[in-house]
Amino acid sequence: MLAAKFETVLADPIGSMQDDLRWRVAHQVAAGPNFARSPLLSRFLLYVVSETLEGRQATITEHKIGVAVFGRPASYKTDDDNIVRNYARQLRKRLAEHFAGEGKDLPIRIEIPVGAYVPSFPEVNSAARIEEPAAGIEAVRNVTRPSGLENHQPYRTLTRGKLVWLLGVLALIVAGLAAWFIREDDHLRMRFTAADPARALWQAEMPANGITYVVPTDAGFNLMEDMAHRSLSLADYIKGQYADMPPASIDSHTRQDLGTQPYTDFVSLQVVSMLAHQPEYDPKRVLLRFPRDLRIDDLKKSSAVIIGSADSNPWASLVDANTNFRIVLQPEMNGAAIVNTHPAAGEQSTYRSHWGEPAHETFALILLQPNLSGTGYLLLIEGLDIAGTQAASELLFSPGIAPIVERALRKDGSLRPFEVLVRTTSIQSNAAGTEIVASRIR
Repeated sequence: MLAAKFETVLADPIGSMQDDLRWRVAHQVAAGPNFARSPLLSRFLLYVVSETLEGRQATITEHKIGVAVFGRPASYKTDDDNIVRNYARQLRKRLAEHFAGEGKDLPIRIEIPVGAYVPSFPEVNSAARIEEPAAGIEAVRNVTRPSGLENHQPYRTLTRGKLVWLLGVLALIVAGLAAWFIREDDHLRMRFTAADPARALWQAEMPANGITYVVPTDAGFNLMEDMAHRSLSLADYIKGQYADMPPASIDSHTRQDLGTQPYTDFVSLQVVSMLAHQPEYDPKRVLLRFPRDLRIDDLKKSSAVIIGSADSNPWASLVDANTNFRIVLQPEMNGAAIVNTHPAAGEQSTYRSHWGEPAHETFALILLQPNLSGTGYLLLIEGLDIAGTQAASELLFSPGIAPIVERALRKDGSLRPFEVLVRTTSIQSNAAGTEIVASRIR
């Protein structure tokens, strides 16, 4: 019954709520690019908004959403099936991305508070600010001229030709000032990056006019690979084939959690924390995206910081596919090695980690490559083990990365792709002492 009622709402998307701005915005968002590839997310959004606008927000529950939106039977139990919670997490992310990008000029936002399913509709003041100048103009037009000044000549000396000439002069002055400010801003930026070359990296990776995704490791996927003794390709990961891996000796509930819950590691949290301390960080434009929720289009339109190698973050394989240094996984998940495709003098062709020793040498990579459309950057931080990834991330946020960035920096402030091979000592999975072994700048 719930599902049938909601189908009626979808069949007439505007319907009786056509005059409600909140419904029109919801319908526009659901049809936008952030939701185009996920009809279920669109249905989810429209369902909770329509129920709220019709005064039934008190009855919006996880169970009712499961029945109306996801077609679950009325007898299903939310404790055994967490599809609504998983999609709610994605819905909150997609809404934030929409209103940070395409929907930034809409008069209201739609937000789904964490731990609840009832949407809120905070107003954005931009619409009010747009209307204020018009009101001001009307006020000026309606001012009564003081008596006795009707024939005062200064009001009649500004002819149309002179007005056009004056506006032209003002336009030239404004253009000149704008060009001067742009040049000065460029000079200041170049002086700023010359004093601290690392700023160029973060300016490129977290641009003020674009979205950057931070993609942590998928620790649950990595555990499933380890238990099944085989790895999956990115294509299989995107298709969700990890759900078909051979069963391990764990109960069904734990296995379901590994396949559905967003587990990650402590090093990913460290990277996010260090990013948040950079001057270029803007929480409205730097967004967390779990690997299972990432899409190819995201890496075409935006920049990204990808954490972990392909065994814990399959998206890494897109970044190191054509680099000189790359991590190659061994059969049956029996370790990995960094391959040096074209060794320079004094370099090894392969770098391995000896996991069996309590304190051992290990390696990692920092790779900066263009995104899939060449309009941004993909920054990959990956190690042969967790200590290697930790060492690479710590180097990335230290003065030690400055010489690499300085060499990669072009005169126009953009960056050439670069690769950095890092060595460290792992002591009980913690990095101790880090050095750059080799680098490449293209």
